[in-house]
Amino acid sequence: MPPAPVLDPVCTLQVELGPIHEMGQGRGGVRRIVPIIGGSVEGPLLNGRILDVGADWQSVFSSGLAELDTRYAMQTHDGAVIEIRNYGFRHGPAEVIQAMARGESVDHQSYYMRTHARLETGDERYSWVNKTLFVGSGSRLPEAVVIELFAIR
Repeated sequence: MPPAPVLDPVCTLQVELGPIHEMGQGRGGVRRIVPIIGGSVEGPLLNGRILDVGADWQSVFSSGLAELDTRYAMQTHDGAVIEIRNYGFRHGPAEVIQAMARGESVDHQSYYMRTHARLETGDERYSWVNKTLFVGSGSRLPEAVVIELFAIR
């Protein structure tokens, strides 16, 4: 039997967000673009800063489920640029989701926010990210998202 996957802590992504651009009703849900304007990366395997590039292209369904589809980049403390593509879901009780929509802080344990990520770089020092799968556990703050990123071993 193959071994069960093991999660190794990689870093904490503190992703700063700009004002939300509401697009209105799309084919499957309400569409939104949330600019990614900066932030920090701290952890045992990756450290640096989130670059002011990219966004989260969200679809929010009538059930309250938010489909998260992000693409952005970080620069490591030693100058490598790593692209981050993160896809996931956020959902929870209606009153919790409504409080988040109003910009209120809510207990991160009162809702579900999980992602899977692919990282890519041309910098040989970090080539391991090109062949590793990642998962994340997230929380939404009024003007940021925090994601604990893990490598799947």
